[in-house]
Amino acid sequence: MFRITKEFHFSASHQLTSLPPDHQCARLHGHNYIVEVELSAKELNEHGFVRDYHDLGPLKRYIDENFDHRHLNDVLGHEKVTAECLARHFFEWCKERLPETSAVRVSETPKTWAECRP
Repeated sequence: MFRITKEFHFSASHQLTSLPPDHQCARLHGHNYIVEVELSAKELNEHGFVRDYHDLGPLKRYIDENFDHRHLNDVLGHEKVTAECLARHFFEWCKERLPETSAVRVSETPKTWAECRP
């Protein structure tokens, strides 16, 4: 099995309003997010790639245009804007366009992340 990963960055705010009011994440706050997309294949293509990294350009544009310096509750239209939900969102977006997508990891801080790997 071959795997490649590409990393993307964006900054955004969110608020987890379903938490108790005294919970720090219930307050409006932001993160410098890192999104890592992993693609996998049993065999390499005719160029020796799992997939050309250039093919991930649309994801960069999607993140830059829709997520960077935005309020995630507004972008996604709901209150479940956890790292786990973001990982699932990006996984589904990528899988629809890049069938080799095998996992997406979303980091909120250098020490915390969530991963979607169905």
